[in-house]
Amino acid sequence: MKNKIPLHIQIVIGVILGSLAGFLFPQFLNFVKIFADLFLRLLKMLVIPLIFTSIVSGTISSRDASSVGKIGVKTFFYYIITSLLAILTGQFFVNVLKPGANANITPPQNLDIGHLASNFKYSDILLKIVPDNIVKAMAKGDVLPVIFFALLTGFFILKLKSKNRDFLTDFFESFYALMMKITEFVILLAPYGIFALLYKATATSGFAVFKTLLFYFLTVLAGLFVHFFITLPLLAYLITRKNPYDFMKKMLTPLLTAFSTSSSSATLPLTIQTIEKNVGVPNRVAGFVLPLGATINMDGTALYECVAVIYIAQCYGIHLTFSQQAIVVITSLLVSIGAAGIPMAGLVMMSIILKAVGLPIEGIGFIIAVDRFLDMFRTATNVFSDSTGTLIISYLEDKENCCKEL
Repeated sequence: MKNKIPLHIQIVIGVILGSLAGFLFPQFLNFVKIFADLFLRLLKMLVIPLIFTSIVSGTISSRDASSVGKIGVKTFFYYIITSLLAILTGQFFVNVLKPGANANITPPQNLDIGHLASNFKYSDILLKIVPDNIVKAMAKGDVLPVIFFALLTGFFILKLKSKNRDFLTDFFESFYALMMKITEFVILLAPYGIFALLYKATATSGFAVFKTLLFYFLTVLAGLFVHFFITLPLLAYLITRKNPYDFMKKMLTPLLTAFSTSSSSATLPLTIQTIEKNVGVPNRVAGFVLPLGATINMDGTALYECVAVIYIAQCYGIHLTFSQQAIVVITSLLVSIGAAGIPMAGLVMMSIILKAVGLPIEGIGFIIAVDRFLDMFRTATNVFSDSTGTLIISYLEDKENCCKEL
């Protein structure tokens, strides 16, 4: 059946069959639960090695720290600022609309809600990011210190002499390629894992969770809409004074390609060609900013992950404090740097953020039914953010000759 039925269609089938089977035949819960737990263990297995290798590889993708220069600094700040704006937009909508407030899903028995409510303090956030023992942090699955150490590792690899730098670059890129192969294998098992997860959810809680799913879907779309049509165009206009919607029209082909493929990496060649030919951005800017953006700039993904985690907490009836939501924001920002530009990568990355705030990874089952459709919208947002950043940085580099096609 390979390649005959698209993966997202298989997942939709798994969602439907799992939901119905769990509702009609709940007596098989103990048997099916084994497969649900096995799929979750596979996701957990990927978390530490995948996030470490992906962030190291993304950091060293520029190949030479000294060559980054002014363009690199501007690119970095643009990506951090827009990703943070996207996350805060999503955080605003999910807290105001509260799409999961009435789900009333029973949390796992081993989940200490009282502990979750006081587990994080604002003053401890920085200390939790910086590890005192990185091996211990990896063994415990503490993702924030692992992300921090990965960023340091990637940055200082660029500072090494060429012989050592080339060796470590090849090693981490090969290791990352290996982890992506394993991830692709786990994702291929997703339809079966999702069947088991949805069976478990409906067998224990009925169809309560689906009552809020449409509201969650619309909440994510609202955040993406604001970021895509208001935040990014406004930022582009304030800096370049060019019509951002004319720019959007010229980038329509890669945006539609990103929407249909759900892959910013696959869209990259078309994005570079379009922005150089239709907008007039020079290759020295587009050839640096866009590949880097396809690797580390994931505005739509970061927004979606923030909304999804808070929504899952709402479904369980768990109130995330300000400090816990700060952890969600920080982790969403850092994890978006390591998110692969391929379909369904957010499924794996979501488990990282859930683990960071102590929420059960089983919550992924609440959102997976609409994940593939949201993936299309957030990928288009990712590509438009990369393109907007390229326009802004090109303007800052050469105001007189920038983007004459606009």
